[in-house]
Amino acid sequence: MKDPFVIVVLLFLTTLSACSQEAEKAMRQVGGPCEGCEAALEYGDQILKSSDTLPFFSDNEPKLHVSGTVYENDGVTPAEGIILYVYHTDRNGIYPSTEESEGWARRHGDIRGWIQTDENGRYEFWTFRPAAYPSRSEPEHIHITIKEPGLIPYYIESFHFEDDPLLDNSERAAMNNRGGSGIVAVKHGDDILTVERDIVLGLNIPSY
Repeated sequence: MKDPFVIVVLLFLTTLSACSQEAEKAMRQVGGPCEGCEAALEYGDQILKSSDTLPFFSDNEPKLHVSGTVYENDGVTPAEGIILYVYHTDRNGIYPSTEESEGWARRHGDIRGWIQTDENGRYEFWTFRPAAYPSRSEPEHIHITIKEPGLIPYYIESFHFEDDPLLDNSERAAMNNRGGSGIVAVKHGDDILTVERDIVLGLNIPSY
């Protein structure tokens, strides 16, 4: 006769495995292929908040404050607990990394951060305005990836600045407005630039 304790342990492990498999199945992919979107999960043991300051904020100008509200797919209901992963270039148009950089920071650079929306769907982060690539092949932008429950992380339209001379008509026409328009108006304060962008989950996201 088998030891009852062993039977209980086996039943527990079987149940745990089944739950794990079900959880894996529940993670649905939307938005098509996305190289590097898994970086949205690289926050480790950080306790995510609705506000964050990206690295090198204090050392660079012009400083930038970004804020907004994330809404459910209906465009009305605030979405709580949504993770936003953002990253961008430095003032030389480079994604800076070091030998100590880990994971996707080797590609995305160390100017990156994670924010989780509050009960009102609000988010904000403090950083500095990125520069265009040295080749000036693209306008200035801030990449953003979304992680919501039950879905594999997916990218939405990058933040682009309305006053950027590189943001011409062809660049605007090529945008898919994933999550809504990423073009933001820049307000000039005494010491900081401010932009605001609202995001609608699933908007213009294939297979959502």
